[in-house]
Amino acid sequence: METTFIEIMRQALDEEMTRDASVYLIGEDVAAGGAFGVSRGLVDKHGPLRVRNTPISEAAITGLATGAALCGLRPVLEIMFIDFATLAMDCLVNQSAKYRYMSGGQLSVPMVVRTQAGAAGGAAAQHSQSLESWFIHVPGLVVVAPSSPVEAYGLFKSSLRLDDPVLFIEHKRLYAMKEHLPADAAAIPLGRARVAREGSDVTVIAYSAMVRTALEAAQQLAQEGVSVEVIDLRTLAPLDIETLVRSVTKTRRVVIAHEAVECGGVGAEVAARLGAAAFDELDAPIMRVGCPFAPIPFAPELEQALLPGREQIVRAVRELTS
Repeated sequence: METTFIEIMRQALDEEMTRDASVYLIGEDVAAGGAFGVSRGLVDKHGPLRVRNTPISEAAITGLATGAALCGLRPVLEIMFIDFATLAMDCLVNQSAKYRYMSGGQLSVPMVVRTQAGAAGGAAAQHSQSLESWFIHVPGLVVVAPSSPVEAYGLFKSSLRLDDPVLFIEHKRLYAMKEHLPADAAAIPLGRARVAREGSDVTVIAYSAMVRTALEAAQQLAQEGVSVEVIDLRTLAPLDIETLVRSVTKTRRVVIAHEAVECGGVGAEVAARLGAAAFDELDAPIMRVGCPFAPIPFAPELEQALLPGREQIVRAVRELTS
């Protein structure tokens, strides 16, 4: 039986709360399910002390969670929309990410910040951004961006069991995606990319919802005789450069695709790292596919016209292989 991203994430939360009594949920309306219903019903099973609604203050939520983590709990806080993580950056960047280093390893902040990113149809400029590159710049933060429900299940479990703060970014367009969760599904190690599709002509590196788009592009290009390998980064910080270099050594051509604005995006960091680690393996310049330097429009038609998609990836691959 296939279930949605939301339902599989709810199952992961429920299982981890059952397994570990130190896990608890906090955020705006999480007892009612949160912004997208992921935590719906958990308060009935685990009680109001472990599923706690908070005031509408991202700074307060993050500060409370950081203090609780320092005292031995494992909080999962929801910040509805990564756009609002800007209001929590002081604590998250200047405190949560720094405690282990500044205490000489005596303190840790084992918490997961669940947040939603990406455009999903008419949410406009303040609710549709992909700001992950802001956070991969911060030593001490782990940044995870799952590409599917089953991936989210395994990556979330590993994130919650880590003794460091994790920003867990869920793309809103993936929430309706359905997959079968195997009975033996387990935690997925952080910091390791996966080969989502084997190929020999070009490597397309993507993450989050763009992995699905890259796979669609690879399928289209296969009909033209072009073999595309698709790599799902999974974890944006730390990056698994070894897996990327292995793929590039095989295909010798690279396209990096993400929904975030191309300027200063994760793709720029990946390209720089590959340029240093695999320059001699490349037969062509590294190409990037990203959003143009503009806010996300409110009108769905304009949003669709702005966002990068399958055709942009196909065009980049054709340019590399022509």
